[in-house]
Amino acid sequence: MSGNGSDRYYGSGGGGAQWPEFDPEQVTQDAPARDPLAPSTSTYGRGGKSVKPRPPRTGGSARAGGRRWGRIAVFTVLALVLLFVGTGIGTWFWASGKVTKVAALSDYDGRPAQGAGTNWLVVGSDSRSNLTQAQKNELHVGSDQGQRTDTILLLHYGSSGTDLISIPRDSYVTIPAYTDSSGKAHSARKNKINAAYDLGGAPLLTKTVEMATGVRIDHYMEIGFLGVVNVVDAVGGVHLCLDAPVKDSHSGADLPAGCQNLNGTQSLALIRTRYSLANSDISRMANQQKFVAALAKSAMRPGVELNPFTLYPFLNSALGAIAVDDGSGLSDLVSMARKVGPITGGKGNVGTVPIKNEGYQVSGLGSTVLWDSTRAQQLFGAVNQDTAIPAGLLNRIG
Repeated sequence: MSGNGSDRYYGSGGGGAQWPEFDPEQVTQDAPARDPLAPSTSTYGRGGKSVKPRPPRTGGSARAGGRRWGRIAVFTVLALVLLFVGTGIGTWFWASGKVTKVAALSDYDGRPAQGAGTNWLVVGSDSRSNLTQAQKNELHVGSDQGQRTDTILLLHYGSSGTDLISIPRDSYVTIPAYTDSSGKAHSARKNKINAAYDLGGAPLLTKTVEMATGVRIDHYMEIGFLGVVNVVDAVGGVHLCLDAPVKDSHSGADLPAGCQNLNGTQSLALIRTRYSLANSDISRMANQQKFVAALAKSAMRPGVELNPFTLYPFLNSALGAIAVDDGSGLSDLVSMARKVGPITGGKGNVGTVPIKNEGYQVSGLGSTVLWDSTRAQQLFGAVNQDTAIPAGLLNRIG
C-alpha cells in the first residue's frame, strides 16, 4: 500500500481483474494482517465485532419457485377444466345431432290452451318397416303391415309433481278431420285411438289426444320395437319384479315370477304381452309402466352416467332409437329424464285414464275401451292446472 493509504492494483488499470496488493508492513495490533483474497471479515475501531459474511439470499428464489409452481397448478387445473368442458360441449353437440325430428305438433283452430307444467306424449310404435325378417322372427313381432301404437303415455310434471297416465290403445274416441298423404280429406269420426297413428302418423295422433283430453301437448317422443331392445341392452338390462309368471306365445314372453334382470328382447316381449294376461291391455299397461320406471332407474345408475364406456353406447342407442317433435332438443330430453325420477322411487301418480267399460262393443271395431267422461274431465283438468290429482280419479293398475 502507498504511504497515503491509496490502494495499488495489479495491472495497468486495464480490463483485467484488479485486486489490492497485500502489504505485510501495514499489520498492526488494531489492524491484523488481512489477505484480500481471504473471506471478508473486518474490525471497525478498537475491540470491534467481527461481521461474518452473509449467506446467499434464498427467499426470492423460493418465492419465485412457489409462484412458478402455483402458475403450473393453475394452468393444469384450467387445462383440465377446459378439457372437461370441451368434452362436454363436444358430447352435447354429438348427442344433439343423433336426435331424429318429426313434425308431430301443429297449431289448429280449437287447439287446447297452454296449461301449467309440462306435458309429453310418449308413444311406442309397432311399425315393422325398419326390421329385417330375421329381426321380426327373433322379436316375435309378426309381419303386420301399417303402423299403430302399442303404448300411449301422457307424462306431466310441474310444481305438483310427476304424473304418468296410460291411455289404452283401444280407447274409443273421436279422430279429428284430416287429409291423408294422397290429399284426400276425411271428416271426423269415432275410432280406436291407435288408428289415428296409422291414418295420419304422429301429427294426427297428437291432435287426437289433445282433443280427447283437453290437454295441450308440449313435447312428443316415440320409440320403435328395435329401439326398446337396443336401449335396454345398452344400459345392461332392467331390473323388474313380476308378481306372476308371464308366458305368451304371441309376444314370445317366457318369464318366471319374482325379481330378475331382463335384456332387451325379454323387455320388449313383456311390454307387448296382452293375450295371456287377465284383462289384456289394462294389465299390459301396468307392465309398461313398471318397465318405464325400471329403464329410467337403470339409465340413471352411476355406472352408466359416469362411465364413458357405458354412457356413450347408451346415448348412441337411446338417441338413435327415438324421434321427437321439431321443437324439442337434448335439453328437453334431459329435463324429462330427470323428472321421471320420482316414478322410479315409487312416488308420483301412475295409472290409466278413468275407464267406464273395458269391453265396449262397437260395430265394425269390436271391443273398445270406453272412458268415464266425467272423471276423465276432472283428471285432465287437474293436469292442465298442474294441481294434485284428486284421489280416486286415476284408474290404478298393477
